[in-house]
Amino acid sequence: MSDKTPDAIKPWGGRFSEATDAFVERFTASVTFDKRLYHHDINGSIAHATMLGKVGILSAQEVDAIVGGLEGIREDIVAGRFEWSVQLEDVHMNIESELTRRIGIAGKKLHTGRSRNDQVATDIRLYVRDEIDALVGTLARLQWALLDLAEREAETIMPGFTHLQTAQPITFGHHMMAWYEMLERDHGRLRDCRARLNQSPLGAAALAGTSYPIDREYTARLLGFTAATRNSLDSVSDRDFAIELAAAGSLLMTHLSRFSEELVLWTSSQFDFVDLPDRFCTGSSIMPQKKNPDVPELVRGKTGRVNGHLVALLTLMKSQPLAYNKDNQEDKEPLFDLIDTLRDCLKAYADMVPAIRPKKESLYNAALKGYATATDLADYLVRKGIAFRDAHEIVGKSVAYGIAQKKDLSAMSLQELQQFSSAIEQDVFAVLTLEGSVRARNHVGGTAPEQVRAAVERRREELRARIGV
Repeated sequence: MSDKTPDAIKPWGGRFSEATDAFVERFTASVTFDKRLYHHDINGSIAHATMLGKVGILSAQEVDAIVGGLEGIREDIVAGRFEWSVQLEDVHMNIESELTRRIGIAGKKLHTGRSRNDQVATDIRLYVRDEIDALVGTLARLQWALLDLAEREAETIMPGFTHLQTAQPITFGHHMMAWYEMLERDHGRLRDCRARLNQSPLGAAALAGTSYPIDREYTARLLGFTAATRNSLDSVSDRDFAIELAAAGSLLMTHLSRFSEELVLWTSSQFDFVDLPDRFCTGSSIMPQKKNPDVPELVRGKTGRVNGHLVALLTLMKSQPLAYNKDNQEDKEPLFDLIDTLRDCLKAYADMVPAIRPKKESLYNAALKGYATATDLADYLVRKGIAFRDAHEIVGKSVAYGIAQKKDLSAMSLQELQQFSSAIEQDVFAVLTLEGSVRARNHVGGTAPEQVRAAVERRREELRARIGV
């Protein structure tokens, strides 16, 4: 038996006198993964056929036959009745060949005025555009959950950290709003990426355009693009929009990874800051006491996966001459996995964040450690007329004394504090409390509870307007 397969069924087989090697056929085929583009491929073909009818290249009857045939194929794919063929290489040839089998000669006319090069470029843009919309929707759900959590915990005091050392007291709500702001920038990057990719390559054909009297602006409108791309070479050869999504996705995953790191630390017995419900955790096969924060850990780990896809796509494009090259077949698997990973991680967080329960007593007690109000004492001395550098030295000595005596600043007597500066008076204790410290940061972006609530309300109004509720 020959290991060759006949190329008679291949739409491009006329030029070849020898069948494709069976291994090469499998090696070069992409249908096993690009079949997920079927919906967008069919939509692009319907728009193309409609345009060909508008300009008189196809008759109305041919357009109707093509559209009806494509919709029938879509139904079969959705129902799982469609048989994909590796011999037909990709999603485009599989659908076109089946269309021709069903409706005859009209199916062979569908490809007039286009190439697989502009066809796949169009399909990928349509696919990425829809996936960005879905990601933005899930991201908004996560952001809404953060706003609810921040509002609920606007007065819950916790230690703020630098270098993972206690720095100053903040509120849990303020901390959650920091994550909101990062995710809001991620939203902006996703929307920017969508705006830039939303141009139609259809009609660029193989690389130089086509001699048929096509109407590219018309097909662009039919497919919801803002315009047609302006250079046929560029239209079919670049995947910078996929790289841009990967870059935005890598930043988004970096933010989720940092959030994950905090949750992993905070759920440990050493911190004991928050509790995650059992449904977001797993146990140990040998240690019955364990409750592992697997969801945050996996999100943290999947960040490397997304970063890897960004590098893969950058490397894929870095040495390609104009115009299209077969290399670009390698854009799909990293792009698809990138999107799947982003979708799953966002969903995990959107489901998990509403279930986070801060342990208020533990957070408060942790904020009492580490001399978190030392800066407040320095600021107090400055208001008493002492230069900041001198105040800094005074407080440093106070802290050294507290460490030796195992006393927090707020636990020292007035007499103890006055041994470091006579400017310290009874009113100092109002600024040494955790509550007084967070209330004092009462400005835009500060940790004061009223500022947290105001920030939540501003962002909630913006989010309402965005999602239409």
